[in-house]
Amino acid sequence: MNNAYGLANLWAQGDSVIRIVAVILLIMSILSWYVIALKAWNLLALRRQAIVAGEVFWHEKSLEQGMLLLGPHRHGNPFRALAEDGANAVAHHAHSKEDLQGALPLSEWLTSCLRRSIDNISSRLHSNLQILASIGSTAPFVGLFGTVWGIYHALVGIGVSGQASIDKVAGPVGEALIMTAMGLVVAIPAVVGYNALTRSNKAILSQLSNFAHDLHAYLITGARVGQPASLVRVRSAGE
Repeated sequence: MNNAYGLANLWAQGDSVIRIVAVILLIMSILSWYVIALKAWNLLALRRQAIVAGEVFWHEKSLEQGMLLLGPHRHGNPFRALAEDGANAVAHHAHSKEDLQGALPLSEWLTSCLRRSIDNISSRLHSNLQILASIGSTAPFVGLFGTVWGIYHALVGIGVSGQASIDKVAGPVGEALIMTAMGLVVAIPAVVGYNALTRSNKAILSQLSNFAHDLHAYLITGARVGQPASLVRVRSAGE
């Protein structure tokens, strides 16, 4: 049985403006859910990588073995990218003693390179989140525009027919108000998803900063922060 005041009836009786607004809201909804699903999947992988980088990585015999443990490709693992950038920075500094870069202390040069690497990773983590922010802020107003236009269209129809009874007014106006509800249905998941993904990105960036701090200490001193000096000497002697 067809609902006289449902979405199908709204689409059938609505003009081209109402239909365009409905299609725009549908596209916004599909796009926001796609971004949320894609980012959530990537964050699950990043959390697993963070566990490996936080503990297992530092039990390997060398930096090279640790990087192999993080994965073969740096593009899919920001921790691997950070370790590679740190190792490359140390090697570059060693071969650039006569350049302006070589004039900088190794610690400052390494800090600058690691910070630049984290900034690039942060940009990639936050990419496409502006889509959710835009949808969350504009979808209610798109729906409200559809509501205003629908009410106007309904009132014009009522004025032409000359019938203003409650049964003639409630149907068209109620159908127009559906557009406001559709705008909220699109906006709320986008806002919630944006906030949740932003918090998760901050947690990943915090773990990246901790990893970079330990990596900096290892590349400068040969030991992770907090590692006993006696253990460092034992490893050095064993090598």
